[in-house]
Amino acid sequence: MSKIRIGVIGAGGIVARLHLPDLEKNENFEVTLLSGRKESRLRRLCERFHVPRWTQSYEDVVADDKVDAVIIATPHPLHVEWGIKAIEAGKHVLMQKPLCGDMDEANAFVAAVEKTDRTVLCMPHFGNATYTLRQLVADGAIGRISGARFRTSHGGPEIYYAEIRDIFEEKDDDLWFFDSKRASVGALFDMGVYAVSNLVAILGTVKKVTGFVTTFDKPTDLEDVATLVLLMENGGIATAETSWCDPARTSELSIHGTAGKFTMPGIDGAAVTKWTPTSYTREHAPVHTEPVECNLGVGGLHEHFLDCIRQGVQPPLSNAWLARHVTEILLAGLEAGRTGRAVDIHTKASR
Repeated sequence: MSKIRIGVIGAGGIVARLHLPDLEKNENFEVTLLSGRKESRLRRLCERFHVPRWTQSYEDVVADDKVDAVIIATPHPLHVEWGIKAIEAGKHVLMQKPLCGDMDEANAFVAAVEKTDRTVLCMPHFGNATYTLRQLVADGAIGRISGARFRTSHGGPEIYYAEIRDIFEEKDDDLWFFDSKRASVGALFDMGVYAVSNLVAILGTVKKVTGFVTTFDKPTDLEDVATLVLLMENGGIATAETSWCDPARTSELSIHGTAGKFTMPGIDGAAVTKWTPTSYTREHAPVHTEPVECNLGVGGLHEHFLDCIRQGVQPPLSNAWLARHVTEILLAGLEAGRTGRAVDIHTKASR
């Protein structure tokens, strides 16, 4: 079959570190056009990854008839605008996370997806463990789910951008993530999106949100620490934690049911561990542990994108409907943090 010809909108760190290196290793893709603001970055990336053409006009990418699919890797306030333009131009779209920070935009994006037969993948991408846990939870492997916790956090944008500055051999610090006029949302959308998205992917729709957000340490008036409490559709309660103030880095999940629990990462090097009580009447009876074989994944990010394009389908989890639902949850978390009130959620995790 012919290669999928890729155009990229945005020439920043995520393109340099994730998309272009991965696409270069996949013989089913050909990156034909790269766009961005800085000529120096464009020239460097095109030379490093053998991209034949570059432009400083995003419009050139969506209008190019030699482009089959577009990766949207701009700062998130521009995601939906260019995502919709690419969809309307008949392109497949791979959308960088988070989708956006505005529900009107999220609804407009879903409406555009519902009108097209193109594949639209919205990051984050979910791997083997998430798909496996989703199936095990649905099968009742640990009983009814009463609660869950997912934390994703790191040391902040300044650490991430120090590495990006090195990649491009730049000296300036354009930490737009800290600028509320350009970013509009902070750590909750940047890092908390992983926690919330995975909880939704595994457990399903959220009905109500409360929580706290604060600016604890960073030079910004945006949130740099947040904890959300999510009332799930099945009645269980989950918490999503995130922070830009955790340089030791954290990514950990626990799911608690009436007949056991799962933890990720697991113990002794396992991706996931299942914990099962050996007694329901003796409080201090030992708990049995066993590694979970995680084999229900869909491959890597770009491999999954390719498979969905070839099949003519939307991704089962990394799709526009789940991304919109997560956007509403994150916005509700900000509102709850401002008002101290629980906020109802109106969208669902699926179409």
